[in-house]
Amino acid sequence: MEKHFKPNGRPVLIGSLPVYDHTEAVQLIFRYTPEIPLWAQLPVYQEEGMVAQFMSGFPGLITEQGRTYVDTTNDRFDQELLEFYEDYMAVDKGEKRFDDSRFVLATDAARGFFSFIEHLQTLPDSPVAIKGQITGPLTFGLGLTDQNRKAIFYDEQLRDVAVKHLAQKARWQVRTLSRFGRPVIIFFDEPALGGFGSSAFIGISRSDVAQCFQEVIDAVHAEGGLVGIHVCSNFDWSLILDSESDIISFDAYSYFDKFILYQDNIKHFVESGGIIAWGIVPTFNTDDIEKENPSSLAAMWEDQTLALEGLGIDKTTIWRQSLITPSCGTGSLSLDLAAKVLMLTQNVSDIIRKNYK
Repeated sequence: MEKHFKPNGRPVLIGSLPVYDHTEAVQLIFRYTPEIPLWAQLPVYQEEGMVAQFMSGFPGLITEQGRTYVDTTNDRFDQELLEFYEDYMAVDKGEKRFDDSRFVLATDAARGFFSFIEHLQTLPDSPVAIKGQITGPLTFGLGLTDQNRKAIFYDEQLRDVAVKHLAQKARWQVRTLSRFGRPVIIFFDEPALGGFGSSAFIGISRSDVAQCFQEVIDAVHAEGGLVGIHVCSNFDWSLILDSESDIISFDAYSYFDKFILYQDNIKHFVESGGIIAWGIVPTFNTDDIEKENPSSLAAMWEDQTLALEGLGIDKTTIWRQSLITPSCGTGSLSLDLAAKVLMLTQNVSDIIRKNYK
C-alpha cells in the first residue's frame, strides 16, 4: 500500500457523468482531473447502474421481465455457489489468473473502465495516481434481492458471497490499474450508509457493516491499493473514521457541521495519515451549483480547515492529506451543470494549491 501518498489538495471526481459516449467521458475527465483521473460510469445506460455494473459473476442471478435477482430456489443454485467459492479460492491462492476469472469487470457493463485503460496507454507520462471505484458492500447487498425481493444483505450466506465478490472485483481493478506504475485508489461508493441506524435497516448491526468493510479494505490493501469510502449524506462518521480506510470522502458542502462533531475520530484519522476527500463542490441542488464560484468554495474550505486546526491538526498536514472533489457524482445533472461542477473542482484545487505551495 502507498502509505506515503500525499495528494496535496489535488482534484479527483466521483464516478458518474451525464454523457452517452465513453470517449467523451474520458476526455472530460482528463481535461479537468489529469493528475488523478478515474474511469467513468454513465448511468444513462441501465447496465451501468450502481448495482447492475458489478453483478456479473454472482451466483444464482436470474433476469426475467426486466428484473435481475438471485434465485436461491433454482436447481443449479447450490452448484453455482460451490463454483463461486472454488473460483474465489483459486484466484486468492494464485492458482487461477484474475484475468480468466469471473471477477473481471464485464465489458458491456463497464465500458468506461476499458475506454480509460485504452487512453492511459496512449499517454506519454503516467498520472500522479489513478482512481477506480466499485459499489460498497452495504449498498450492493441492499440493492440486490432474492426471489422474494428480500435484500441479500440479510442472508448471511449471500452477504458473504457479496463481500467476497466485491473484494475480488476491487482487487482486479487494482491489479489492472497498477500496471501503469502509479498509486491506485479504489473508492467504495456507499450511499446506503446514509440510512444506517434508521428503522429501515433494523437487523443490521454496526459490527456487520464494519466486518464487511474490513474484508474489502484488506483485499485492496493486499494488492497495494489505497481505499476510499464515499458517503454523500450524513451518518455516524465514526464507523469509517475508525476503520482502516485510507480516504474518507464526504459532502463537505452540506454536512461539514455534522462531520466535525467526530473530533477525536477525525484527529486520530488524520494523524494516522488518513486522507480527507472534501466534497466541497455541490452537486445536489441546482441553485447551489449556479451560485457558487471557485473563490467562494475555496473560502469555505479554508473556514473548514480552520475548524480542523482547532482540533490541534497542523494546517499543512491537512492540505497535504486532502483531495478536492464534488460532493457526489454528476450523472443526474445536465451536461452544462456537470461541466461547471468539474470546472469548479479543478479551479478550487488550483486556488488551494497555489496558496499552500
